[in-house]
Amino acid sequence: MDQTPPRFSKPVNAEPSRGASTLTRQWAALQDAGSAIATLANLAPEEPSQKTRQFPILIKDVDGWRLELAKNQVADMTAMMQPGLAALLAVNARGQDATAAAITLWREYHAAREAVLALLPEAGAMGPRRTA
Repeated sequence: MDQTPPRFSKPVNAEPSRGASTLTRQWAALQDAGSAIATLANLAPEEPSQKTRQFPILIKDVDGWRLELAKNQVADMTAMMQPGLAALLAVNARGQDATAAAITLWREYHAAREAVLALLPEAGAMGPRRTA
């Protein structure tokens, strides 16, 4: 029988997967922005949880609607934080008190971050649930 062997390489016209690296960069930038906002709000530095630190790695194992929702939520958070932090820094540069506004933005950031972290599957003593 003359069969063509299966091809396991990527098709020539396939685009490289940039979603994961974009998500990782955005997540890291969000954590940095959150730290800056906490400083402007005069809040104590927050020790990030393991779930927060490993979010980009853990979300890669999630397929379907959860992954797409996580990507969208991180993009939305980025869109919220960029102008918010820029405004806080401008107010602070003028010598005005930005504490109240920084606390408000911190609360929004914290709530959005917890919502996106809730998309991760529950992890037991043996780590996240995996399926074959």
